[in-house]
Formats: sequence, C-alpha cells, structure tokens
Amino acid sequence: MRETVKLNYGGAVNAALARSLDDYPEAILFGEDVAVPGGVFGVTRGLRKAFGPRVFDTPISETAMLGAAIGSAMMGRRPIVEIMWMDFMFVAFDQIVNQASNVRYVSEGRLTAPLTIRTQQGNAPGACAQHSQNMEALLLHVPGIRVAMTSTPQDAYDVLRSAVACDDPVVVIENRSLYAGPKAEIEIGGDPAPIGGHRLRRPGADVTVVTWGSITSRVLAGADRLAAEGIDAEVIEAVWLNPFDHAAVAASVARTGRLVVVHEANTTGGFGAEVVARVVESGATLKSPPRRIGARDSRIPAAVGLAAAVLPQEDDIVSGLRAAVAG
Repeated sequence: MRETVKLNYGGAVNAALARSLDDYPEAILFGEDVAVPGGVFGVTRGLRKAFGPRVFDTPISETAMLGAAIGSAMMGRRPIVEIMWMDFMFVAFDQIVNQASNVRYVSEGRLTAPLTIRTQQGNAPGACAQHSQNMEALLLHVPGIRVAMTSTPQDAYDVLRSAVACDDPVVVIENRSLYAGPKAEIEIGGDPAPIGGHRLRRPGADVTVVTWGSITSRVLAGADRLAAEGIDAEVIEAVWLNPFDHAAVAASVARTGRLVVVHEANTTGGFGAEVVARVVESGATLKSPPRRIGARDSRIPAAVGLAAAVLPQEDDIVSGLRAAVAG
C-alpha cells in the first residue's frame, strides 16, 4: 500500500533499502561501515537494528565485497552492496566487467545475478581527485550492467526499489551532495516499477536538454533564467542510462530541432557523446549543431574555486543553450 511521507534524498534511500529487505527475505545488505556505523553518510542508519545479521559490515576490500555478492546472487540471494565512493570501484572492476555482467550469458540463462551495487560520485568541497570522479560512461560501455542515476528523493526511492527487484546486475549511482538536502513529499510502498524510463522535468519548444544526476538542478535553474529571455528549454532527465530512453529524446529533438547534453563527467568520452551520436544517426533534422557541456579534461582540484572552473556551472549551461538556439 502506498503512502505519502516527507523525506530527504538520504532518507528516501534508507526507506527503499528497508522496504526491499522487508519484501525480499533473500535480500542482504553489506559493505564498508554500512551496518553498525550506519554508513559513512548515515544513509543505512537503523537497518542493522531492524534486520539483524542480514545487514553487516565487511573488510575494506571492494573486490571481496563484489565477489561475495556475485556468488551469493548466483546461489539465490539478492545482495545489495555499497561501494562507498565510485572511485573505489576500480579495484573491483574485474568482478563487474568480467563476472557479474556475464552470469546470465555464460550460463545460457540458467543463472542470474540479481545484484544491486549502490555507490556515489561527484564533487564536493575539498574532495579532490580520488573522490570526485564521474565514471558512469565506463559502466555504460559494458553490456549486461544496468545503470541508473537520480537527483530527487522520489526517484532515489523508486529507482532503488526497481534495481533490487531486477534480476540483472544494477549499479545505482547517487551523489553525497544530495543526501542531506531538503525534504520533499514522496510516495513510498507499492510494487517496484520495471527498470527504464526518463523524467520530463521541464517541457519546452526551443531546445532539448538531456541530463542526469545532481547537475540536473543547475540545468533547471539555467532553463528558468533563459525563460525570462524568451528561450524555452525542454529538460529530460535520464534517470536510467541503461536502458536509455532514446525514443523520448528523439521525439523531443524532432519537436525542438536542437540538442544539448549536460553532464558532470568529463566531456571527452562521456555518455553525452553517445546521446548525440544516436540522435544524429537517427536522421533528425537539426537547426544547429548538437552540443555537449561537461567537465574539462582535467583532474578535479581540491580548491573549491578551481574545481568550479573545471566542472560545468550554471553560467556555462546558460551560455551553451543560448549558443545552441542562436546557431
């Protein structure tokens, strides 16, 4: 039964984990500091007390965490694993790229790996180069891995519920700058929705903007600024990057004739290039060249001012959208 509650982003994640553990007796939750400490960001607080040994702490070994998760998933469990920072996932990439993604394929469908990996990425003040990377494009290059990114409490809840219910490996990427954000009324309970889909955050007629993750708020703020100038931007948030809702993007571009993709990840090799390529290959009639707005190809500095110069800011987004409409 669905009910309306008021939660911030971190609270919505916690509620989704609790409901998933309640709905699936085979579900387990583990990772570094997720049980007794309640998570380094407090997101898993109270779950150890509520679900006992099904929620447990692990040694500091991402390879061991994910290897154990894949094995337990193949044997009937539904593990939910937290990798504290996306940057720490690289030491266990073999487990994701060569193992989890291949379970269904190499077993000819006899086995599945209903595994959810929760992690977070993105910059925060003083985070520096090893705690600030946005690496979704690496995962999206690998067939067999579902990938989602969210920016609102409602989607944080809904997408995580869908991920845990999915019989494929799913990586849910959050952002620590969102956890303690403002509370919002959200609906919880009910059955998880199938994976996939997008969110139309703002309808518009002049330019299609595709974005995902925490930078969505900057995109929306920029679109509101441009509305005062008579530029009407349509904003699509791709909460599911795999599967990606290409049909929705193509339909929007067919109406607006313009495309701008905004992401916090590096511009070079970012998933924005794939979005642009798919639109161009579809034969869409464009009124101006498609544009990508992303981070500069640089390591992320620790200094707040320098980091702001590397990462896309609201002014950068506004300038890019103006240029797309003028072009």
